[in-house]
Amino acid sequence: MPALRYTVVEQNHQLVQLCAELANETALALDLEADSMHHYREKVCLLQLSNRSGNWLIDPLQVTDLAPLGALLAKPGLLTVLHGGDYDIRSLHRDFGIVVNLMFDTMVAAQFTGATEFGLAALLREHFSIELDKRFQKADWSKRPLTTEMADYAAHDTAHLLELADRLQERLEQLGRRAWVAEECALLVGNRVTEKGNGPLFLNCKGAGKLRPRNLAVLEALLQFRDQQAREADRPAFKVMPAEALLKIAELLPGTVRDMNGIAGLTPRLLGRYGDHLLAAVRQGLGVADAELPRFPRGKGEPNPGIKARIARLKQWREELSNRMRLASGLLAPNWLLERVAEQQPTTVEQLDTIPGIRQWQIGVWGSEMVKILAKEIQTA
Repeated sequence: MPALRYTVVEQNHQLVQLCAELANETALALDLEADSMHHYREKVCLLQLSNRSGNWLIDPLQVTDLAPLGALLAKPGLLTVLHGGDYDIRSLHRDFGIVVNLMFDTMVAAQFTGATEFGLAALLREHFSIELDKRFQKADWSKRPLTTEMADYAAHDTAHLLELADRLQERLEQLGRRAWVAEECALLVGNRVTEKGNGPLFLNCKGAGKLRPRNLAVLEALLQFRDQQAREADRPAFKVMPAEALLKIAELLPGTVRDMNGIAGLTPRLLGRYGDHLLAAVRQGLGVADAELPRFPRGKGEPNPGIKARIARLKQWREELSNRMRLASGLLAPNWLLERVAEQQPTTVEQLDTIPGIRQWQIGVWGSEMVKILAKEIQTA
């Protein structure tokens, strides 16, 4: 990576001064680093900010008041440029109550230009022949002091974003798709972190849906035990023990620690430390009364043959449209949207417009064509 100059902001008064200096900017690049791979409750650990002449690393673990930054990013005239900004938007609001007013996402923009590789590293390589150092993608950004190498890595994430945004916007203008991206970005700005609530942990465990209620009760007891250990150790749950191993225990219902030997992911060290506790969780699940056994929520099931046929025809049409426009089919019309359309069978563009989640750019680009396809499908059914 080329050498890069940046300023580290570690005190409240420095942030106040920086935000005052940037008050008249019309565009800023923003990124953040978090510690989700290393702690039970993730948090934002670093904020990277760039304009067209400078780069700043803001340390929220030392700067205690980020209100000046929030006020800056909320300004009506400021465009905030991010790459893959959905996670960043959610995290900024969760940790600091910061709401970005206007956003341009270079990853979304690249997808709408037809790019097949739209990661930041690929785009910087394509547009600027810059090779990003990926060593610190999974680093623990809560550690202090940051090494020089980590700070350099972080600064590069925003240093070239504004120029990249310029190029992508120019290409979108040529393609007539700039308004499409603006609509997508306007929707992303409103995204928020969804709290897990008090629901069962097995809802987030892959493979849990295949278990019988009794085994599901055992799995929930195992997951609750793991969650407690993770919280006490301030580690992500997956680093305490893998969910796949707990799922296997719930299937096998072992009666002794020896019965768990050979389960993938359960090392002798883990069994030595947690074996008796895991057996206790199994017994706890087996002791749940029949009337209180959990059941995995089922989806709507298979659609009726008519809906299924319409979905198949819409997917065929979408593939043809994708080839014509040289855009990913899921970008043009994701599966969930095709399913809703097939269920509701709109006969006019106005009816199509009432389907929740549909974009205005989609209505304009293929709305009439889709309605005609549906009409033919219904006539021949």
